Amino acid sequence: MDFVEGPFGLRFIKINSKQVYLGIDKGAWVYASERPRHRVDLPEFLILDTPISRTQFAEILGQKDGSNEPKDMVTHDDVEKICAILSEHFDDEVRRPSQAEWKAAESMIKLPCGWTELLADEATGNHRGAPLDGRPRVGEMIGLMSGHRVSQSAHPTREGVYARVTTPGDRPLPKVGFRLVVSPKRKDEAPIVPDNANLAANIRSELFWTTILGIIPSFTIPILRGFSSYAVDGWANLLFGGLCAGFVTGAFWRPKRATWGLDPEGNVIQIKD
Repeated sequence: MDFVEGPFGLRFIKINSKQVYLGIDKGAWVYASERPRHRVDLPEFLILDTPISRTQFAEILGQKDGSNEPKDMVTHDDVEKICAILSEHFDDEVRRPSQAEWKAAESMIKLPCGWTELLADEATGNHRGAPLDGRPRVGEMIGLMSGHRVSQSAHPTREGVYARVTTPGDRPLPKVGFRLVVSPKRKDEAPIVPDNANLAANIRSELFWTTILGIIPSFTIPILRGFSSYAVDGWANLLFGGLCAGFVTGAFWRPKRATWGLDPEGNVIQIKD
């Protein structure tokens, strides 16, 4: 790993430009909040190898604290103060990592067991509208959820096992800390995953698979078992049963959905991999 020493004893890892995938392309309804899958093109950036410690936090603010434990009980305002001070030492943007940046560095950074790390992205319902260049997704949420952030939570006992969760960042919480990245400033408009799904195509797909997996078997089974008359007399019951069966299968399986990314010219396209 290529380390870069920063001010106040901060140690950054240099991450070369790379591509990472976020989200899931599975079509079942239970995965709706994880769609669409998309490929993020990240520029080169720096990321702290560990969350900000109590000592580092205090030193940046001109105070004293002898503990090397990660700093917890922080809010968005606390993080902004730290970023504003450190921005005087860098030409690039200083902030918390986005989901894509954290994933790109996941195998090289450390998060203590039982700790949660606040990222920069707001907690949205899915990945539609997500930036494709690695910058954070902010400024979309209103109300109570505007203070929540996507976070990475470490397993209580198993090192290197993380789960993506949503955590409020507008109030201090124990064992909830943060780390920082130094990433190129972006002033142009972000390329994003399309905001809207192809509703007509989804309806056609759902009708097709409900018919194949639900309605047709519902009528075929009694015929094969010698109850052909019931397929005629009880068609309403069979149709309703087939619709229910098709609905249930949709919760667990449907064909894969599109994956989005950027072409060499920076245009948003569906990609195959």
